[in-house]
Amino acid sequence: MLYISIPLENFLDTTKMSFEVCVKAAVGAPDVLGDCPFSQRVLLTLEEKKVPYKMHLINVSEKPQWFLEVNPEGKVPVIKFDDKCIPDSDVIVGLIEEKYLNPPLSPPPEVASVGSKIFPSFVKFLKSKDPNDGSEQALLDELKALDEHLKAHGPYVNGENICAVDLSLAPKLFHLDVVLEHFKGWKVPESLTHIHKYMKLLFSRDSFKKTEPAKEYVIAGWAPKVNT
Repeated sequence: MLYISIPLENFLDTTKMSFEVCVKAAVGAPDVLGDCPFSQRVLLTLEEKKVPYKMHLINVSEKPQWFLEVNPEGKVPVIKFDDKCIPDSDVIVGLIEEKYLNPPLSPPPEVASVGSKIFPSFVKFLKSKDPNDGSEQALLDELKALDEHLKAHGPYVNGENICAVDLSLAPKLFHLDVVLEHFKGWKVPESLTHIHKYMKLLFSRDSFKKTEPAKEYVIAGWAPKVNT
């Protein structure tokens, strides 16, 4: 069930559902799930743990007053957790893991930072206007490192079972794949076979299919950042 805006008292009504999550609506389509990879990460976590939730779509260009009252910074995602409204996807997924132990998604320390530099490297390359600034190579280096890790430890970052690192990387790799092809005609090199298998594996999961934003809205969401 999708909602564009609701009265504040409904969002705080603890009798309606244990989890309510506010995520970004699509640019130009406020009744459709938008392009925020951090919002999708939270939704993926809830789906993988089979936790029931209600989703509220937030038009970040015209944030409703009730949303700003419960979340003055105005950022998404935000979740209502034990009667408290909590922002920040890192905090949110940690709390979900703490409250719902099965299936366990917390990664061991040795893989917790795998792929963590891919997203900032992707953003830098996407925004780059200088083909000689090294941003493309920096992204390739990060992708190669992930490919090598998956070769040694795959199919997921921590082996056979999906973990929170995968749920963080999945939407970011989806954005990378869609946006770089559209704006730069760039694709992940075919030689990185383990990443291609990894993306196919992630994107085919039921949790991803249920929370996947349409490609056109991912492109629309990034367009202002690319054209600045």
